[in-house]
Amino acid sequence: MKIILAILIFSFIIIFHELGHFLFAKKCGVKVNEFTLGLGPTLLSWGKGETKYCLKLLPFGGSCVMEGEDDESDSERAFNKKSRFERFQIIFAGPFFNFILAYILSVIYISAIGINDTTISDVLPGLSAEQAGLQAGDEIISINGYNVHFYNEISLYTFLHSDEENFNVVYERDGEKYSTVLTPEYSEEAGKKLLGITKNTEYRKLSPLGVLEYSAYEIKYQIYTTISSLRLLFTGVVSVNEMSGPVGVVTVISDVYDQSVTSGAFYVFVNLLSIAILLTANLGVMNLLPFPALDGGRILLIIIETIRGKKMNPDIENGINFVGFGLLMALMVVVMYNDILKLF
Repeated sequence: MKIILAILIFSFIIIFHELGHFLFAKKCGVKVNEFTLGLGPTLLSWGKGETKYCLKLLPFGGSCVMEGEDDESDSERAFNKKSRFERFQIIFAGPFFNFILAYILSVIYISAIGINDTTISDVLPGLSAEQAGLQAGDEIISINGYNVHFYNEISLYTFLHSDEENFNVVYERDGEKYSTVLTPEYSEEAGKKLLGITKNTEYRKLSPLGVLEYSAYEIKYQIYTTISSLRLLFTGVVSVNEMSGPVGVVTVISDVYDQSVTSGAFYVFVNLLSIAILLTANLGVMNLLPFPALDGGRILLIIIETIRGKKMNPDIENGINFVGFGLLMALMVVVMYNDILKLF
């Protein structure tokens, strides 16, 4: 059951991404030859008219194959015959739909459980927060200019900036805003630097308008998390071996299911929903990276075309995308290999 749930979540996120490409291709009058879920050999195909719908063997990945996307076509409905702005819309629609999905799921998630806000539950004795005069009930507004809306954001920010000596903190007490400087101190017991504030896992329900507002903050938080993770990867703090691919994602979803199922169906639902929000926001950000074969790489080529005032040679463009796709496939193999090793 849990494996099926994991595959369904992963597949739904991918198909929603490809749906963005599909709908905007139709909007711009581009012929879609094939709309596919999965990779590998075709298990099932159907559809009348110009578009064939396919279900592939491996439920990881998907595609929206457009006329003239990766090769030359004389059709007036070919992707390569459309204007730069139309091609940009079609390409950007995939990641954009991921963010739309993340927002919709966030609305459901926050409506169901509320938020764990940034109100301090307690101040640890002898540490910087106590010395600065912070008290239980104070609400943290920002750290070093970065606005926080969930307590997880405070934990993430301080973790990502653990090398900084001081944090400029803005907080609110009785409707008034104050600012102070906190110096993290290493705790032997915790095994990390602490500011000296704690927060109970208390979820506060919101009004309908509050849910809509905080769902946008949730997307901001997930995007920040993804970009920060990429920064750690590119700076060598995190290695490629620590990345997770489809197999790793399925494993995480399975573990979350096992941990939640004893608490009841509601906790299974909200915890899997939380993972789905992270995954779809992550997919949106990753696809916008300016790397060949990714949506961001294709957008970059359109920007270069705009600056040059003419199209790039199709053979060169296809060659760039082919090399990029090959590198991505090689990375996927490495990541999947590491994921499989972690299972044993």
